[in-house]
Amino acid sequence: MQTKEPKGSDREVALAPRRQQPGDERGVFDLAVIGGGINGCGIARDAVGRGASVVLFEQNDLASGTSSTSTKLIHGGLRYLEHYEFRLVREALMEREVLWGMAPHIVWPLRFVLPHHSGLRPGWLLRLGLLLYDNLGGRKRLPGTRTLDLTRDPAGGPLKPGFRRAFEYSDCWVEDSRLVVLNARDAAERGAVIRPRTRVVTATRTEGLWEVTVEDRQTGARDTVRARTLVNAAGPWVANVLTGVARANSTEGVRLVQGSHIVVRRLFQHDRAYIFQNADQRIIFAIPYEHDFTLIGTTDRDYKGDPADVKASEEEIAYLCAAASEYFRDPVTRDEVVWTYSGVRPLYDDGASKAQEATRDYVLTLDAPEGQPAMLSVFGGKITTYRRLAESALDRLKDHLPAAGKAPWTSGATLPGGNFPKESYDDVVAGLARQHPGLPEALVARLVRAYGTEAREILSGARAMADLGRLFGADLTEREVRHLMRREWAATADDVLWRRSKLGLRVTPAEAAALDDFMRRAAAAPNAA
Repeated sequence: MQTKEPKGSDREVALAPRRQQPGDERGVFDLAVIGGGINGCGIARDAVGRGASVVLFEQNDLASGTSSTSTKLIHGGLRYLEHYEFRLVREALMEREVLWGMAPHIVWPLRFVLPHHSGLRPGWLLRLGLLLYDNLGGRKRLPGTRTLDLTRDPAGGPLKPGFRRAFEYSDCWVEDSRLVVLNARDAAERGAVIRPRTRVVTATRTEGLWEVTVEDRQTGARDTVRARTLVNAAGPWVANVLTGVARANSTEGVRLVQGSHIVVRRLFQHDRAYIFQNADQRIIFAIPYEHDFTLIGTTDRDYKGDPADVKASEEEIAYLCAAASEYFRDPVTRDEVVWTYSGVRPLYDDGASKAQEATRDYVLTLDAPEGQPAMLSVFGGKITTYRRLAESALDRLKDHLPAAGKAPWTSGATLPGGNFPKESYDDVVAGLARQHPGLPEALVARLVRAYGTEAREILSGARAMADLGRLFGADLTEREVRHLMRREWAATADDVLWRRSKLGLRVTPAEAAALDDFMRRAAAAPNAA
């Protein structure tokens, strides 16, 4: 299938990271969004698609906070059933196949193996929970639960011999940071102004409008934008924006919960994931990751520091190694860890005693004094339910933002590159590989997985690797890097290697430094890019 692309000049205006576009004849936007994570970008996309003029500010790169540090699952949250969060689980389960259809290049089904541990939850309780899980959320294409004999099934091979029975069920995987960027891409192509690396300094109610002063993090230049409504989707910084930047009177609290992950070399050869119960009532996942690795996580503990400084502690790394080693035949040790990452979830403070018991549901608070412009603040949420959160946010704003009263539209509206049948990824790869027989099929497959049908543009005219320009390590080429700079706001090597991809697992520090240098030079000479 062919993707209808805006004309080059139109796209460059839409995607320019610092080029100001007026909202109306007075330069007023209908909506200003603070925060370039999944919730902020999802709200911006939905609002502009309903006809609102939108500007979004993110102080760093898109998806540079919580949204790129998830376990990367589109899932209902099996363990949330124990906390009776049936509404959240049902909404999330319903979203799995919606998001798979919207972006089949970055969202795909994954089967999970849950071994029965004789000392923990009884088998009948697990089966009952999975029966609810299968039937609560309108499953259509995803296969249901089945029971496994681990003494015969290959899933039992990597596990200790004491585990003899398991349950296997369905959820989905997502490339989380790419989901954020594609929402921003789609918003920009519909007319939103996306401004990463732009810090909001103050937001003040003045003459019936929000007056938002922002600072370009790269140049230090400041400017002021006016908007009729404001959305505070700043993630872990939501309370800082609410009471500091906007100086609002609020009693709402945010509970910062740290979740850390480790990545090790591949622990098993099959393509299913594991979900392990732990004696402390937590669960962890062990998931096939980037072909050659296994992702293990997550932890759940309260966090008190600056969210910008979060990193996996040695205590958390040891916990994850030990928890995985309870199940795997070969112990997972600290020296096998090749990478760690950690994020802070900004959960609504509902007074729960334990971090793992705090609600994962989202809470939207509206600050709208009579005669003054409204501000909506977003607490909590899951990446799975970002689209429904955006719809709920606009519903809350419909008395303040006329466009928000229009019908929801995002269900079934594909994201950039996702315009192919959701079970046809292999067909897209095979077709593009036939068009480019001189290129490695592994490269074609990776590009389709990242960019979907837009991989055709990156590879256009290429007969051999040399046609794609400089090679930066692994299979990252100059053609791809320039695409990311031009279309996806990438400005540094980290943006490319850790958020637009995970090629950071495969390149050397010297190769990463060379990429950084190339991108600085290319940004200084944009006409050459």
